[in-house]
Amino acid sequence: MLLGRAFALLLGCCIAAQSFAQEEAVLPPPLLTLNQDRLYANSLFAARVREELEKASATLSAENRRIEAELVAEESQLVEDRATLPPDEFRLLAEDFDARVTDIRQAQADKRAALQTLADSERARFYEMAFPVLFELVEETGALAILNQNAVILSSRSIDVTEVAIERVNMQIGAAPLPPGAPVAPQPRPTLEQENAPLVPAPQATDTE
Repeated sequence: MLLGRAFALLLGCCIAAQSFAQEEAVLPPPLLTLNQDRLYANSLFAARVREELEKASATLSAENRRIEAELVAEESQLVEDRATLPPDEFRLLAEDFDARVTDIRQAQADKRAALQTLADSERARFYEMAFPVLFELVEETGALAILNQNAVILSSRSIDVTEVAIERVNMQIGAAPLPPGAPVAPQPRPTLEQENAPLVPAPQATDTE
């Protein structure tokens, strides 16, 4: 009787081991998760973009202050000239001034929008360059896919590859600056003096003596 029980126990262990081996053999490929926002924010690429955009934004703000001061001075002069100008001439000057103010404000607003467009395009370029790096992780781990953490309700920290991805992206891509000649920021607007300067310099007087 004791031998029979031992045999039954051994048989049960063998069946359980076989069942476990079968389950282990059919385990599906793992799924990995990635925090896309953190991947970009902690990259050397994003650090370079932030630095360039901060400089461009500061330059644009300084330019806006300069333009505002110039327009205020021009408006004050126009108000002073009103007393000595014929009504029709003053009206034309005032309409021209208002039109230029509108155009300048739109141009400066377009420059601000261009900075945001540049930020968005650089972020998109980063993910395009990072795709091969992430694909390498998928192949190395045999994973089925990498999911964005924002779309996952609950996951184990063990499948989070964000830190590994950041390290590899920084090593393989780096800052990846724009190619030479590519516009990093909108060009500054010339001053009123530069706008009113003649296109061709006046000829210099020669000494005939």
